[in-house]
Amino acid sequence: MKHVATSDRNAYDRGIFHLIDPEGHFLLILGLGVYPNLGVIDAYATLRTGSTLHAVRACDALSDEARTRMEVGPLHVHVERPLQDFVLTCAADPDDPGGLAYEITWHADFPALWEPRHTQRRGGRLILEGTRFVQAGHCDGWLRIGGREIEVRGWTGTRDRSWGVRPVPGEEGGRLSDEHPTEGFHWIWAPVRFDDRFLMVVVQEDADGHRTLNDATLVREGHRDRQLGWPRTEIDYHPGTRHPRGAVLHLTDPVDRKPLELGVDILTSSPLALGAGYPPADDWQHGTWRGRGWTDRRAYDLSDPAAHPLAAYGVTDHAARFTLDGQVGLGIFEHGSFGRHDPSGFTGFDAVAPRRP
Repeated sequence: MKHVATSDRNAYDRGIFHLIDPEGHFLLILGLGVYPNLGVIDAYATLRTGSTLHAVRACDALSDEARTRMEVGPLHVHVERPLQDFVLTCAADPDDPGGLAYEITWHADFPALWEPRHTQRRGGRLILEGTRFVQAGHCDGWLRIGGREIEVRGWTGTRDRSWGVRPVPGEEGGRLSDEHPTEGFHWIWAPVRFDDRFLMVVVQEDADGHRTLNDATLVREGHRDRQLGWPRTEIDYHPGTRHPRGAVLHLTDPVDRKPLELGVDILTSSPLALGAGYPPADDWQHGTWRGRGWTDRRAYDLSDPAAHPLAAYGVTDHAARFTLDGQVGLGIFEHGSFGRHDPSGFTGFDAVAPRRP
């Protein structure tokens, strides 16, 4: 859109792609966004391999041409066939031949699925209003890191596209922030690709467990989308943290009321506050103007969690193996739990899962 239907500075349009290898050794996350009322376009890519997170970020001025080309610095998203095929590219850095580079085609295997409309208010003010859809597929191509070229063949791919109004850095505080502080936030977003079906689960809860976002939908080619009830969640956290090592999501078949269990086995994790620009990142966030032609490349050592304390207060994307009704799939278990959450027994921002004797 050249002109959006709001003057809100937080208007945005953004997409994210997740790519997971079959063994869960690699998790590549990339995205691109435009902020029409800020005049900014930016993009990022992060690759988790072992204990290292490699990141590439880029920012530029938004122009009419950039709205349709979707290119920022070395990062490109090219639509070959809408809702079907996308070519994802990160050009190599001539000054760093061992840095991250890739060219991967993302192929859709299932129709896109609308997610529930997402709204949040602070007092009487609407601070988030997002429309989004999600899709699953497979990926082929190559990526290079550290002088090593890795074949991408049959990797699992998910993607999310959203637009609307969403806070970007510089959002004003004032009375509403002072009088309506966030007590707690609990979030699960899980797109899962099986061989013949795609499952999407999303849950958001307030501090007292009141659910503000809720959906569990199964997609199969040639079938009507099937709603799987009100997800109930059990998360097994690493002691002394809010970092999940596994989970079970309890679903329900709508026809025979048969209970279904979606098992979650975490393979590797990528905190979105590191490299990917999601709050509370302290080195770069989406929509932040860094000047024309800005590009940044860096690597984060994740072997010591204490080295990145802010990551614990941001959402983390976990590549995971899922089981459902005898089938095994791959996908993303995106989770964030901050502040008080009564159903989990967390009493405040400093509360964590109990340590075992």
